[in-house]
Amino acid sequence: MIAEVASWVAPAATMIAAMMTAANIGSRVTGWGFAVFVAGSIAWSVVGIATGQTNLVLTNAFLTLVNLFGVWRWLGRQAKYDDGSARAAHRSARARVPTLFALGTLPGTKIVGPHGDAIGTIVDAMAGCHDAKLSYVVVSVGGLGGLGEQLHAIDPNLLAFSHDGVTTTLSRADLAGIPTLEPEDWPAMLPTATSAPLEIPLAAVDRS
Repeated sequence: MIAEVASWVAPAATMIAAMMTAANIGSRVTGWGFAVFVAGSIAWSVVGIATGQTNLVLTNAFLTLVNLFGVWRWLGRQAKYDDGSARAAHRSARARVPTLFALGTLPGTKIVGPHGDAIGTIVDAMAGCHDAKLSYVVVSVGGLGGLGEQLHAIDPNLLAFSHDGVTTTLSRADLAGIPTLEPEDWPAMLPTATSAPLEIPLAAVDRS
């Protein structure tokens, strides 16, 4: 009976965990994905014991250790780092100091346009070595799971950063008018076409 239940739990847990970790939508989701992987590897070990498959047992015993490390890495350590940066951002928003923005949260952050809708997703950002200031922010638009997306390099001065997220006065049409980047070929500096001035109050641009 236990082996029969394990034979159903094992593949289900493995598939669910794979989707959770592959989605890469946050340290906690990834950490819980590894926790589900632990359940799956234990279930596979039970199946291996019940069917006399020593190789299956040994493989999943090793995978259980690897998955436990993943739980500690993402649900333990990285989640604490995320909590620390989030608390610093919220405290700075209430204190008389420049408001902080956690750079580690940039990838995956939605950029909210002037009408309150998300017009793109930040992929990464490039900073200058001489002054550590952001040179440009790479934004993904459209596509599904990375397929069919378009990448644009945006002047960070056209973005307003806060502990609540990133906003801009750029419209969807403005963003579509910015030249696209090749995924594997980013420029050494911000293309001049992306630096067209927009009416963004300097006080609204919270740069950390």
